[in-house]
Amino acid sequence: MNFHREPNTFVGQVNLKVQNLERSLAFYQEVIGFQVLKQSATSAELTADGKTTLVKIEQPEQVIPKQPRTTGLYHFALLLPERSDLANIVRHFVELDVQIGAADHLVSEALYLSDPDGNGIEVYTDRNPGVWDWDNGIVAMTTESLDFPELMTNETGKWSGLPAGTIMGHIHLHVADLAKAEHFYTKGLGFEIVNRFGPQALFISTGKYHHHIGLNTWAGVGAPTPPVNSPGLESYAVVFPNDAERQRIIAQLKEIGAAVQEVNGRFITTDPSGNRIQLQV
Repeated sequence: MNFHREPNTFVGQVNLKVQNLERSLAFYQEVIGFQVLKQSATSAELTADGKTTLVKIEQPEQVIPKQPRTTGLYHFALLLPERSDLANIVRHFVELDVQIGAADHLVSEALYLSDPDGNGIEVYTDRNPGVWDWDNGIVAMTTESLDFPELMTNETGKWSGLPAGTIMGHIHLHVADLAKAEHFYTKGLGFEIVNRFGPQALFISTGKYHHHIGLNTWAGVGAPTPPVNSPGLESYAVVFPNDAERQRIIAQLKEIGAAVQEVNGRFITTDPSGNRIQLQV
């Protein structure tokens, strides 16, 4: 169900820093079910379809353990094409004895786990958008228990890795100040607010998706940016439908005082909490 993509703006590749490349590679292949697209001594690009990089992992120089209560990644979320894929990966996690969390969010059904460094991962499927409940531009989302027995009636067989149709569904970030984040992501990057979770979290999207980006202050208001050599988010991509739209957004970002750098033909901006964003077409 890729309706939330073109002609909308959406989240693309997520780039992570890890403490031990070998350990993380084993986890992302064996537990999550990625294939390796490219690999070097310090990094690897991970794919579901053998063509597109969804996640890049990299081991920084003089790496230190992940620092708690900082801004950065809360989780990245892999969107599976079918409900049966979610049932199949549940069975896979159970067989591997992997600890998972789970939730029914009304718009989606989700599983939660962490990589060996504590980088959060969500694996989910969307409910049909026809059953999402919208009221004045706000979509109803909540956290209820996932009905595992009912979900598992959709199981179709052995898990054999991420299906080729898996995409990056959304990203959820820790920020230091929700009001500043809201200003940057709506007035700068051009996303629309689709849900608020009190004063602590905000969900934004384009094209009436339930959310492409989540923002929260659960690591603490005023949380610091993590050190560059600690595991966590290096950057993530926001993908625009065309270059004209990207140029329009770059102008908008500059209008609100956000810096946009061009590095080797790549455009990069940083949100007020230090989360780096690559502006791609």
